[in-house]
Amino acid sequence: MPSVYIKTYGCQMNERDSEAVAAQLVAKGYSLAPTEATADVILLNTCSVRDLAEQKALRKMENIIGETRRRRPNVVLGFMGCVAQTRGQELIDRLPDVDLVVGTQRFHHTAEYLDDIFAGRRDKVVEVAEEEGSEGAIREHLLNGKARKGVSAFVSIMQGCNQYCTFCIVPYTRGEERSRAIPEIVAECRELVARGVKEITLLGQIVTSFGRGDIPVKEGKSPFVQLLEAVNAIDGLERIRFTSPHPKGYGDDLVEAYGRLGKLAETAHIPVQSGSDRVLKLMHRGYTRERFLGIIEKLRRVKPGIGISTDFIVGFPGETEEDFQQTLSLAQEVGFDQAFVFKYSPRRDTPAADLPEQVSQAVKEERNQRLLEVVNTHGAQKHERFVGRQVQILVEGPSKRNPARMTGRTRCNKIVVFDASPRHCGQLLDVKIQRAGNFTLYGEAVEDR
Repeated sequence: MPSVYIKTYGCQMNERDSEAVAAQLVAKGYSLAPTEATADVILLNTCSVRDLAEQKALRKMENIIGETRRRRPNVVLGFMGCVAQTRGQELIDRLPDVDLVVGTQRFHHTAEYLDDIFAGRRDKVVEVAEEEGSEGAIREHLLNGKARKGVSAFVSIMQGCNQYCTFCIVPYTRGEERSRAIPEIVAECRELVARGVKEITLLGQIVTSFGRGDIPVKEGKSPFVQLLEAVNAIDGLERIRFTSPHPKGYGDDLVEAYGRLGKLAETAHIPVQSGSDRVLKLMHRGYTRERFLGIIEKLRRVKPGIGISTDFIVGFPGETEEDFQQTLSLAQEVGFDQAFVFKYSPRRDTPAADLPEQVSQAVKEERNQRLLEVVNTHGAQKHERFVGRQVQILVEGPSKRNPARMTGRTRCNKIVVFDASPRHCGQLLDVKIQRAGNFTLYGEAVEDR
């Protein structure tokens, strides 16, 4: 059977989709190639959130075509994911050497499409149509042969997005929100735990919108909190995380869940995007600066040590220096543990792309650097506070940079590299933090000192 290499761009949703496609291919007899140089099939799972990610994937495919078509003309080349969804046939028109284009609701058919190509039943395949029930079709997991050795796993709980932020292309690439049933998700989580998984991250474009309109509120608890309770009850599971939520989804029921669900890790990645109410309204975010700060205050009241991270967009159309100063002041006021700062990137067919007063690239670059300085300073201070403390780590496996050492995360999502044995993989281990880097803590396992 042919071998397949999948390269993934973008978010955890894409990582999860790639893993599921790989698992399905393996189940059908395909093997996974370690590099594209030895693969019979090369698939790029693409991201459209920013133009840079889209262009990187297109350039990568152009380079692959240049390398493979001369030496191995029969290699099957394909696009999956968000770029495939938005561009469809256009990709093959631009790059005629591409054989396969699979949209976001058709991932689970990838193996059969490849079978058709290899059998000569189809020459080119472009499949980007919507498919009812696709939100529950990706369930397979590939836990072997990874650095984390199956300690952690992603579980997709829904597809799509109904928020329609003016800067975002996701509702057009992923479709409208479609949620899975709670028992179905819990069954998948139980199976993962039976295979040795200790930590599960629930995934959705906006996970806090899970079940909205389909599952009724019960005893004041949203469908998402009901799901958290059900997953929290799984024996053998140690930790629950989720990403990405929306500030509008942080009702009191979710805040309160951090205080009573023992497996829910005390970490929250809540994208704020801007500190200016005027810009937030232009973005169609649906909350104010005051509302966001209130959420942070409540979370820290329930869990004082909670790790808070966020996303910012700088240079949104019409953003003035005054607007940007409000973003800087919000970053100062909150003191995020980590923040991802992005320069606004126009996406075709989104409302923001046609807004007046587009900000110049030079101004975007300058604001990006100023905000990064603020968030990185606060992040470094947060890391320094861990030095000398003892923390609990879920051991994931060898460190990528130094395989002689092990790596894992605290409950509040700090990466820790420490001296320990491979036998500790998958265990909860107490580690004494000895020093802090910019984004990593370093320590020593307490039991081995």
